[in-house]
Amino acid sequence: MKIFVTGGAGYIGSHVCAALLEEGHEIIVYDNLSTGHKWAVLGGHLVEGDLSDLPFLVRTLELFSPDAVMHFAASIQVEESVREPLLYYRNNVSNTLNLLQAMVDCGIKDLIYSSTAAVYGIPAQVPVTEEAPLAPINPYGSSKAIIERVLRDLTLTGKVNYIALRYFNVAGAERKGRLGQAYLASTHLITRALKTALGIYEKLFIYGTDYPTPDGTCIRDYIHVEDLARAHLVALEYLKDKSLSDVMNCGYGHGYSVKEVVEMVKKVTGIDFQTEETERRPGDPPALTADSTRLKTLTGWRPMFDDLEYIIETAWNWEKILFRRPELLQG
Repeated sequence: MKIFVTGGAGYIGSHVCAALLEEGHEIIVYDNLSTGHKWAVLGGHLVEGDLSDLPFLVRTLELFSPDAVMHFAASIQVEESVREPLLYYRNNVSNTLNLLQAMVDCGIKDLIYSSTAAVYGIPAQVPVTEEAPLAPINPYGSSKAIIERVLRDLTLTGKVNYIALRYFNVAGAERKGRLGQAYLASTHLITRALKTALGIYEKLFIYGTDYPTPDGTCIRDYIHVEDLARAHLVALEYLKDKSLSDVMNCGYGHGYSVKEVVEMVKKVTGIDFQTEETERRPGDPPALTADSTRLKTLTGWRPMFDDLEYIIETAWNWEKILFRRPELLQG
């Protein structure tokens, strides 16, 4: 198939593109490179463009005439979304509406949408199922929930079919060492802990130790990025086969606290770096873990890398590459 991938030069998008290429698909990456990198596009075609430019987006879709769209282009940092909500509604909502309009205009029906567990806010029960109420507590989660509602309405017209994958905490790096997180200012816990181990940061801040969890720190469901990438491929196969729109959680069903992650990073790296406990960040729920039964049942997805130590080892190997080659953060 020919797949149009927005944000395919970014962290998750690039791993999905690598998986698509390995299975013989043709990919067209559409990315403004604001946080993505040319080197992360391992094949296919790269088109530098912004989703805010609807005429150019339509022309590009008309030119390539893809069989499906995978949409990763978004602003994703919870804390930033609290500070800059308009940025998140503009990029995650308005620009996605442009993409949907362009798909409708060009007669492209199938979409895999990158959503998030942040749409649940603070769920009453974990692991959380897809039937849980959507009650986001930050603008990032709200922006994704809005588009999920738009998609539900749009699919009733028969013009678009979609699978929305609600990611939990994505981490790790490609086993081959070609891809990984490459943000100038990452807020991801594992990445920041590894950079602290490398001496890039003086210390790692632990935000909040008074949550209603066993050790007082937030619990998250960490999923390896290559398991997540595979979920996109099987979700697309399901959508093409069944033409049924749906939402599916994507996680392992259990979590680790911030302190547990820190201890594992210290074990993997062999470095006892400094930490400092401080106040909670706005918009952080105490615990989020996934019930991914629907994804497994409908698509046959089975995770291969459900191991925190392995996840951190792959991320550590990648961070050492970045440390030796800082130019990768720029290009």
